[in-house]
Amino acid sequence: MYEAETERRKQARQQDDGTRALLRSGSGILLAGVLAAILTATVFGGISRQGPHTNAGWLSLMFAMMCLPFGLMLFVLGAAKWLRNRSLRRRS
Repeated sequence: MYEAETERRKQARQQDDGTRALLRSGSGILLAGVLAAILTATVFGGISRQGPHTNAGWLSLMFAMMCLPFGLMLFVLGAAKWLRNRSLRRRS
């Protein structure tokens, strides 16, 4: 009985190790950055050699430049954890 209880606790800890949260937040931030970049190029006046033409374009560009690397980093970290968990489950 004691072994079954510790095994259930171990499985519960493995299931909630933050992988899903990393994937969800990383994809959300990455999507927000892509949307901001698209809006900068289309709706907010476009981008020339000197940069965006409007203040909203500059704000949107800054937002995209913050969200894209951070969101990609979170998403890649979540994907790596997901692949690791998958390989650990196959071994046991």
